[in-house]
Amino acid sequence: MIRLQKYLANAGVCSRRAAEALIRSSRVSINGEIVTELGSKVDPYTDIIRVDKTRILWKRSPIYLLLNKPKGVLTTVHDPYGRTTIMDLLGRVPGRVYPVGRLDKDSEGLLLLTNDGALAHRLLHPSHKVTKTYHATIRRRPSRAVLDLLRQGVDIEGKMTLPCEMRVLETRRRSTVLEIVLKEGRKRQIRLMLNTVNHPVIRLIRIKMGPVSLGKLQPGKYRILTDSEVESLKKAVGLM
Repeated sequence: MIRLQKYLANAGVCSRRAAEALIRSSRVSINGEIVTELGSKVDPYTDIIRVDKTRILWKRSPIYLLLNKPKGVLTTVHDPYGRTTIMDLLGRVPGRVYPVGRLDKDSEGLLLLTNDGALAHRLLHPSHKVTKTYHATIRRRPSRAVLDLLRQGVDIEGKMTLPCEMRVLETRRRSTVLEIVLKEGRKRQIRLMLNTVNHPVIRLIRIKMGPVSLGKLQPGKYRILTDSEVESLKKAVGLM
């Protein structure tokens, strides 16, 4: 969601200050309702904005979204078998966006989507070592030796994992919650790592990618990245 005056300025109607004057003079409507409050916010991809009777369209600039992917949803643009995909959760987002990396069907949490191919490529390229942070609930309580082994790297599918950060967040009677920070993104990596040491994953949630956090966004919902979040991602991969 963004402020109404920012929407009008981005669409080229006028400056933000002039947009404030339009709003105060009752000339701007959101979905058919006249608004006069300067704090009003709109979704540029779904709301209908008019000045007088003229619809004002959002400029088709690069799109940057953060989705909280629920368990059971596929990280793909289309599924030939008709299963629910992340695109079914996005509604009327204009233009095509693509996921930055993947979360497997049973995993949850932060997933970035964009039409900015240069940024997506750099975020995924191993040379930039963009960190990904997860909360993993695993069976039983791992020993200190097991945790140290995982931190140093284990062999999965004939290749050693890179060293990672790992700490215990919570111990329960029959399970443990770990926070794991990776600098690589191999397919089903965390599940394979934990299977190797006989502590299979019960639940896996990605909570952070680089400098961007999931926060309190509810499962199945998405939001537009803020300008500062986009800037921080670009800085992390050398695009700024």
